[in-house]
Amino acid sequence: MKDYNEGELNVSMIDESLSDWVITKCDNWRDHYEANYRLKHDEYYRLWRGIWDGADVTRASERSKIISPALQQAVESSVAEVEEATFGRGTWFNITDDMDDPEKEDVAYLRKKLHESFGKTKVRKSVAECLLNAAVFGNGIGEIILEEIKERVPATQPIMDGEMQAVGVEIKERTVCRLQPIMPQNFLIDPVATSVDDALGVAVDMFVSRHSVEILQEQGVYRDIYIGTATPDFDIEPDQDLTTFTDDKVRLTKYYGLVPRHLLERAIKEKAEEDDEEEVSLSGEVEEDEENEDEESYYVEAIVVLANGGVCLKAEENPFMMQDRPIVTFPWDVVPGRFWGRGICEKGYNSQKALDAEIRARIDALGLTVHPMMAMDATRIPRGSRPEIAPGKLLLTNGNPAEILHPFNFGQVSQITFAQADALQRMVQTSTGAVDSTGVGGQVSGEATAAGISMSLGAIIKRHKRTLINFQEAFLIPFVEKAAFRYMQFDPDNYKATDYKFSASSSLGIMAREYEVTQLVQLMQTMSPDSPAYPALIESIIDNMNISNREDIIKTLQAAQQPNPEAQQAAQAEQQAQAAFQKSQTDALNGQAAESMARAEKIKAEAAAIPQELEIQKIKAVTSNLQVGTKDDKEFERRLKIADLKLKQKDLRVKEQSVMLQSQRSSAPPPPPPPPAPEQQQAEPMPMTPPL
Repeated sequence: MKDYNEGELNVSMIDESLSDWVITKCDNWRDHYEANYRLKHDEYYRLWRGIWDGADVTRASERSKIISPALQQAVESSVAEVEEATFGRGTWFNITDDMDDPEKEDVAYLRKKLHESFGKTKVRKSVAECLLNAAVFGNGIGEIILEEIKERVPATQPIMDGEMQAVGVEIKERTVCRLQPIMPQNFLIDPVATSVDDALGVAVDMFVSRHSVEILQEQGVYRDIYIGTATPDFDIEPDQDLTTFTDDKVRLTKYYGLVPRHLLERAIKEKAEEDDEEEVSLSGEVEEDEENEDEESYYVEAIVVLANGGVCLKAEENPFMMQDRPIVTFPWDVVPGRFWGRGICEKGYNSQKALDAEIRARIDALGLTVHPMMAMDATRIPRGSRPEIAPGKLLLTNGNPAEILHPFNFGQVSQITFAQADALQRMVQTSTGAVDSTGVGGQVSGEATAAGISMSLGAIIKRHKRTLINFQEAFLIPFVEKAAFRYMQFDPDNYKATDYKFSASSSLGIMAREYEVTQLVQLMQTMSPDSPAYPALIESIIDNMNISNREDIIKTLQAAQQPNPEAQQAAQAEQQAQAAFQKSQTDALNGQAAESMARAEKIKAEAAAIPQELEIQKIKAVTSNLQVGTKDDKEFERRLKIADLKLKQKDLRVKEQSVMLQSQRSSAPPPPPPPPAPEQQQAEPMPMTPPL
């Protein structure tokens, strides 16, 4: 811990003001940027814009100034892919609450409120501009600006005891957060830092309109002092090819970071003396005894705003409750150990330069081969004449023109330059990973197989996904968190201060979605529409489409897949009726089978009783002539009783066998068809009576 009150600092540091300290740091950081990155960033900007400069000449004899649009296409295609993946579904971030929190409505309210606020401040447009800067220069940088605005909304007010309504405008004051994109030449950072949080500080150095500074001075945000006139500086202009306008603008330097505590206290004290206010310490309370001064850190997080390189407009300790810096930045591709990243223009720089050299050389050669030229004998041309090649031009010669004039050219331009230019354009696409219809045209026409196209697109989509994840974690989610914390602090009536978790809701880009839809369609061709997975595949395909009524179609599909109670009851009733009908048919068939079996038993019993009936008839015929009361009559009656008893015994045996067969058939499966019936047995002959 450094004690800056005990003479450890030299005299120059003690006499130094806060403005001088900040300006010295910013000048050193700018020197490092201009020595290492400014020329590269300027050339990347010209290549993307298609602006020719003398520094872009590839050979001394080059006359053509054309710039190929290959790198422009790569930048715009890559940015469009990431932007579509982020904002293509409407909701581009989500908020989650703690699992133990029973109230979930506050999360939905905060998400809706933030989306509404971001829509009014046009955050999506600012994020898209930061993405474009990242693709061109390698880093996307944005500054979170907190403003108090007056919102005018139409309103009515009853007048004349409510008999009439007055129509007018109602003015509401509200706090909003804006995202301001920052160009790399307007951003300064500690050269040894790799992120905003690790740096000693960061600064935004740019020209702004004078009236914007004066308005903030009137509102009391800035000190009401004379700010002077800005000195022209081409290095921080957003477009250096335009004529510089020097009137009514102020060079504003906003520093966010650590500053020496004693310098900040001195600046606050000077401001308090100017305003005749009570001196306030850094913690916001009246100064007390310096008992705990030794425990304070040498540096303190602060915000310092300077105008025109030295006029201090604002100096205060960081007022935000999370003590974060209002700067968000991300690299398109990370370069290890360095803050400045690697963008699309840096990836395709060499291929673009080679392509431009090839095209310019061909155009220069066309100037020598296409346009007609004439060789002539200068000694045989009249003095003072100016021979030129033009339609209808008359050339005077001293002698035969065929001997004096001779048309010629330098040959023909080789056709190989077309193939070379096409190969160089593919090199740009390979280096940047940006492919559109021009890049896959040959593959679609049949030069590659479907598997090859899928593998190529898969590699390209992985590169875009890598950039998308880097953008979400380093830029998008930190911006939403910082904006939400500022709303909670400065607008607590509408935003409840609670610990929420923010996450991005981005999905696949347009190229990745088309690739996925193709795979889903191929998968649908392998199954029938009756398959349970078929509706799920249709829902996935519609979910990947960028149509206006996508949500309505998905809801309709989900409603169709859910079971209908009435339909379920009708189907259940139909199944019960079908089961009852089948049961009745089964009972009818079983009854018919039982009836057939009973008829067969009856026929069998009747067939078995025929011999007994014949025997009885025979006995009746024999005994019809016997006299009643004789000896023979008594003997016959005795024998008749014996025969009748035997017949009854046989009848009982037949009935017992019939009952046993019926019980066996009811308990066992039906037996196979019986063999043919044997011949009918003859009834046991009865002893014949002796002749009378």
